[in-house]
Order: sequence, then structure tokens, then C-alpha cells
Amino acid sequence: IGLALAGRAGARMTDVFGAPTSRNTLLRLIASLPDPPVTAPRVVGVDEYAQCKGRIYGTVLVDVETRRPIDLLPDREADTLAAWLSERPGIEIVCRDRAPFFAEGATRGAPQATQIADRWHLWHNLGEAAEKCVYRHRGCLHPAPAPPDEPPEEPEPAASSPWPTGHRFAERTRAKHSTFHALLKAGHSKRSVARQLGMTLNTILRFSRAATPEELFTGQWQSRATKLDAYKPYLDLRWQEGCTNAWKLWEEIREQGYPDGYGNVRNYLSRTLRGKPQPVGPRPPSARAVTRWLLTHPDALVESHRIQLKAVLANCPELDVLAKHVRTFAHMVTDLQGDLLPEWIKSARAATGLPSLSRFAHHLERDLDAVVAGLSQPWNSGVVEAHVNRIKMLKRQMFGRAGCELLRKRVLLA
Repeated sequence: IGLALAGRAGARMTDVFGAPTSRNTLLRLIASLPDPPVTAPRVVGVDEYAQCKGRIYGTVLVDVETRRPIDLLPDREADTLAAWLSERPGIEIVCRDRAPFFAEGATRGAPQATQIADRWHLWHNLGEAAEKCVYRHRGCLHPAPAPPDEPPEEPEPAASSPWPTGHRFAERTRAKHSTFHALLKAGHSKRSVARQLGMTLNTILRFSRAATPEELFTGQWQSRATKLDAYKPYLDLRWQEGCTNAWKLWEEIREQGYPDGYGNVRNYLSRTLRGKPQPVGPRPPSARAVTRWLLTHPDALVESHRIQLKAVLANCPELDVLAKHVRTFAHMVTDLQGDLLPEWIKSARAATGLPSLSRFAHHLERDLDAVVAGLSQPWNSGVVEAHVNRIKMLKRQMFGRAGCELLRKRVLLA
């Protein structure tokens, strides 16, 4: 009961069985149990688990052949893993992800073992790099505009008045200007007009010198220079592309160096761009959707997605090159053709316009032997990921209050 339900829940269950026991007694019984006998492992899987997410992490080790957990380490340091491996010289294969501390620990603790990088993590990292490449070329996701049948009409010249019509300040100033000059023509003096209209003498003088209301314009409606000016062409372009989310546009220009906050972008969109027409037609696919299509087997795509992907690749040579690299890597993963990886890395690093793919290939070179082994041998870390998920369940069952020793006992014995 203690191994299955731990303290409080186990104590409630013992009451049901008619053998009441306190939660502390159950925990003491669990702690007193000896570790299960474990044969010397040959293939070991290594991964991290969160003791306290974001703060404290440990290491779980699994016998991949028997699919049983072997041990839980209190941290994920390379020294701890190296010491554990060095006590078991019979280990021949270490399955791991590409975390540097696991790579270093396995190299120092089991130099005789072959390290295998997990294929799922490789495919996941490729997907992240592909999404960044697609987002970089998101302008190509819009279909090319069809040529117009007739030449477009010449736009009408803009109004000469610097004041927008219909604005309350502009209309009020025009009305005051008209009233002022009407009173002057009726024979009233400027001081008299000032008293009647409640205006200062300086304002009356300005009105008298202005033949038209537009001459009173002193800069209130001029576009003052702001930090957003340098990014307005980009915002206009993205608006025409169909992106109307102010927060997303603010994040995009912030990555380009825009120093101010979100409110200025929102105000510019609502006051300036909100009334501008957007291109008519179907909404273009998102970068994430195109990435999902690239990572999906062509035979598994529905017809509409296949047509959209074909149009996107035809519109962007860089994304077409990316698609070829993704398919080649997929064949290496599914057919275990790790010997083709060095040539793939060389080709990916030479691809122009795809910096994220080039960085991914560069990172593969740092762990080349393990990646080639992962793409050549059938071993993987799937069973380790299953036990990490089981550890999460046990932690939730104990409300996250289990220490490393109690959690280790339950993982190894339950």
C-alpha cells in the first residue's frame, strides 16, 4: 500500500482494510525496504527529471533491455553520472539526449561505451530549426498577386489642407476663423472681438494675419518624428500581408531593435492602418502550419495541405531547399542511414538563406559520433521518456512533497 499510494492516501486505504496505520509508519516502511536486485546492465538510458521544476533536477537511469529503472541520482551533474557509470564497467551502450552534461559524464564514466543520441530529440530539434527558417521567409507564404487586367487608375491628389476634415479641433478652429473675420468686416475692433470670443490678443493677431484657417496650422497635425517612424514601412507591409495582431507586430519590431512599448504600435495600427483595406483572398498559412506540413510524410497530408505546400515551395526557392533537407533527414531517421549524415551536414551548412538550418547542422557536428550512432542503431530513449512521465505521475500523487530518497524507492520498487 505504501509503494502504491505513499503516505496520506495509503493511510486512508489501510483504514478501509481495517488495519489503520499512520502515514509516517508507511513512509518508514518504504524507506526501510532494500533496493531490488539489478543485474549488470549492458544498455543504459539516461535522462533528467524535475525534482522541483526550474530549480532542482535529477537523473534517471533505465536498463533499456529490461525496460526497468536502475537508479535515480540526486542531480544531473556530469561528475555524478561519471562516478555511477565507472562503477559498472560492463555498460556497452548509453542512450541519451544531446545535453552536454550527459555527454561529458558518459565520456568520462564509460569511455568504452557507445553513446547514442535519441532520434526523437534530433527530429524535434530539426523541427524547431525548420520553423525558424519558415518564419524568416513568411513573406513567401502569400500567393503571388495576379497581374491586373486593366492598368490601375491614377490616385486622386491628396487634399491641400493639412487638417483632417471632420476633426472637432479643426472644425472648431475653422468656425472661429470665420466668425472672427465676419466680426471684423462688421466693423468691430480686434479688442472687441477678443472680448466677445474670449480669446487673447495674441491669438486675435494670429487670426487676423491668417487669410485661411489652414494658415493657422502650427504643427499640431504634422507627423512628429518618433522612434516608431523607422519601423512604419515594415508595419505597413505586414498589415498588407494580413497580420493585424498588434502584439505580434510589436514583438517582431522589438526583435529588430524597437525600444518602446506596445501601446505606440497599437495606437498606430488603430489610428492609421485600421481603415486601410487588406488584400482580398484566402488567409495565407501560418509558419507553424507550413512547418508541420514539411515534417509530415507526403502521403499523410490531405490534398488541400499538399496543394498549399506545393504553392509555397514554388514561390520560395529557399523553402524548397529546406523541404529537401527535411525529407533527406527523415529518410536517415526512418531507414537508419547514419552514414549519410556528414554529407547532409555539409549540404545544410552550405544552404543560403537558411541560417537556423545551418546552426542546427553545426551543432550536430559537435556531437557527431553520438548522432551518427543514433541514426544507425535501433536503440533509443523511448523507454526512458516513459519512466520520466511515470515520475511526474508519482510526484503529482504526493503533491510534489516527496524527497529524493522516497521518490527513488517508489520508482525502483513500485
